[in-house]
Amino acid sequence: MTNTKPIEVRNPRTGKYDYVIIPPPPRLLVQQCKRMRRAQVHWQKIGIEGRIEALQQWKEAILSTRDRLTEALVNDTGRLSTSVLEIDSFLSSIDRWCRLAPELLQESAKNTAIPFIALQQASVPYPLVGVISPWNFPLLLSTIDTIPALLAGCAAIVKPSEIAPRFVAPLVTALNAVPKLRDVLTFVEGAGETGATLIENVDLVCFTGSVATGRKVAQAAAKHFIPAFLELGGKDPAIVLESANLDLATSAILWGSVVNTGQSCLSIERIYVAESIFEKFYHLLVAKAHRLELAYPTLESGEIGPIIAERQAAIISDHLLDAVEKGALIHCGGVIEDLGGGWWCRPTVLTQVNHSMKLMSEETFGPLMPIMPFATVEEAISLANDSIYGLSAAVFAESQAEALEVAQHIDAGAISINDAGLTAIMHEGEKNAFKFSGLGGSRMGAAAIKRFTRKKAFLIKTNASNDPWWFGNEE
Repeated sequence: MTNTKPIEVRNPRTGKYDYVIIPPPPRLLVQQCKRMRRAQVHWQKIGIEGRIEALQQWKEAILSTRDRLTEALVNDTGRLSTSVLEIDSFLSSIDRWCRLAPELLQESAKNTAIPFIALQQASVPYPLVGVISPWNFPLLLSTIDTIPALLAGCAAIVKPSEIAPRFVAPLVTALNAVPKLRDVLTFVEGAGETGATLIENVDLVCFTGSVATGRKVAQAAAKHFIPAFLELGGKDPAIVLESANLDLATSAILWGSVVNTGQSCLSIERIYVAESIFEKFYHLLVAKAHRLELAYPTLESGEIGPIIAERQAAIISDHLLDAVEKGALIHCGGVIEDLGGGWWCRPTVLTQVNHSMKLMSEETFGPLMPIMPFATVEEAISLANDSIYGLSAAVFAESQAEALEVAQHIDAGAISINDAGLTAIMHEGEKNAFKFSGLGGSRMGAAAIKRFTRKKAFLIKTNASNDPWWFGNEE
């Protein structure tokens, strides 16, 4: 039986449980899904221009409640500047998809290889899309799939993480100002059991989260014979070749490792550096890491926010202890601190690491920067590919050609050249997750919206003959 008891939510800055959500009873969730399917019929009929108008109205309503949304996100995540950036990215994504959708969804008739048959295609939206999103970027990752799905003509029901659900209330307040959209977009609060019920009642599911939960989502989707688009864990490597600009490489890798306190799927979690520049590289990285401060006691005190999920603090601590026990050397950071009831971790640089350590093989999701030297480019590529993950990566070299030559051999879906985490700002490039980092079509580029439609082909005979094409050709 699904749990409908209240769920207390922890504040990552104070450690206090100061917010409560109540999961819906399964029966009510099923009824809601049925209502949304009925409303989707009209949503599809109003066409792309009508859907754009509704989403723009929602954006304007969100702008009027932006202060409340910012406050809610800060309470969800314990950080300010990244929350502001997250809201800006969300609002700009509405504009971007409203601009791109009409052309991407346009269909036209075309001739075929058979002279008397023309082809006309139609894109038919899946009626109801379910989105299950994580806690690290609660707003952005609950809407990154939702907005293109809505523009494609689908209804969408979103279940955010129970760890960071506060942002939902101001979003829903704004949503209530747009009845046309309110009928086809719903946010439902709850934990894993609510997500499981959701999968049983939608036509397509998008999930962002861990590999362990992603497996369960994929199995449930397969049982119900619906598509599943999964973006799962990462253990993103960076390779720094001998010719690389070390000032650029250390700054980019530092940002890529500690942005959002390392709680990001695009975080650099493993660093491989050419032997000849290894010492110079890690000394410079340590010097830069020392300049970053914790955002404590105030939100503006520094750049590094708290660890959002309490269980993640335990994982980071476990990875550090395991590494030290196996011979790793910590040059800065390296301690989980309890400050004001929240869990904090300063940027941590480690050397003398190897692949027997958890922090080189398992997803850490924290601001740790373990560095290994390599003797040859072939060794660097082998080390980078020695992982069950293949989400993204980075390569640094003097020339683009040299970096691209190495990048071609890395098993990952998106590889930044002479920078890190460029998928955070560049949305045009289609990419697929490799290995256990995901499943299904790209959430970037044109494919991101086309995933939410099924293709229908109309094969039109154009000549006047009443005879079927095969008549008279029987053997």
